[in-house]
Amino acid sequence: MRARDRTAVSALRATLAALDNAEAVPVADAGQRGSALEQSPVGAGATEAARRELSEGAAADIVREEITERLRVAATLTEPAHADRAARLRAEAAVLRPFLEN
Repeated sequence: MRARDRTAVSALRATLAALDNAEAVPVADAGQRGSALEQSPVGAGATEAARRELSEGAAADIVREEITERLRVAATLTEPAHADRAARLRAEAAVLRPFLEN
């Protein structure tokens, strides 16, 4: 049971990070700041940039990409020495699949 939990945690953390990265605003869109002290932002949240909101379809595409990438890498790990890693990647893909089902 613990091994399955580690697998699920690994898959979910990586997928959440991919979703978080997709919501990030590119640096060019975040606005330019001057380097002078008087132009420096002050206060809590002054340097925060608004995040993009992903549609349900865009989020599903990212989850699908995470699954595809894990299965692609697992397929390339054909040597017996890599069997454990390939199995773990397939298990991670299996953890993510239910998130695509409606």
